[in-house]
Amino acid sequence: MRRIVLFFVYCLLAAGLAAQGHGQQMLQEMAQAARKIQTIEADFTQTRHSRMMKAAQVSQGKMLCRQPDLLRWEYTKPRRSTLILEAGEARLLGEDGRKAGRASFAGSLARMIMNSVAGKSLTDSSAFQVTVEEKAGEYEATLLPLRKEMKRMYDRLILHFDTRQSTVTRIELYEKSGDRTDIQLHDIRINGN
Repeated sequence: MRRIVLFFVYCLLAAGLAAQGHGQQMLQEMAQAARKIQTIEADFTQTRHSRMMKAAQVSQGKMLCRQPDLLRWEYTKPRRSTLILEAGEARLLGEDGRKAGRASFAGSLARMIMNSVAGKSLTDSSAFQVTVEEKAGEYEATLLPLRKEMKRMYDRLILHFDTRQSTVTRIELYEKSGDRTDIQLHDIRINGN
């Protein structure tokens, strides 16, 4: 769960994107829009396809990110669990609402997320090699990981951006193992709208 949350939020806020030509213009537009975002709320459906499982695993939940220092990523189905990052402090909560997991992992995630929401890391070309295309009312960014820790886990990632809101609506994560996770955002609300 933590690995998917880490990458999802990273991508949701378009961290680490860099591209050439028309793609660079699209990324600049998204960075400019990200700087105006104070809050993002959304429902999500996460579908994990694993070679080890016959059926896909489907989870649902809610996400809230508020500048400058709050993230709440909550799985509601099939089991409840929550990741909360606030004022640099991280808490992983299990189904019973009690602490679960390592807070040190989530602390580094908090800094990355907050920089991403503010648009500070949108043009960091050290994280991914990116190609961007405009397709049927959305931008599609294909990211190839450049950092060692990401290269170990992921082959490629595909982000789908709504052109009107300049925010991610869907993320496809292709793992080195051949497994795939698809996260679809629903009912996205930016700055309370």
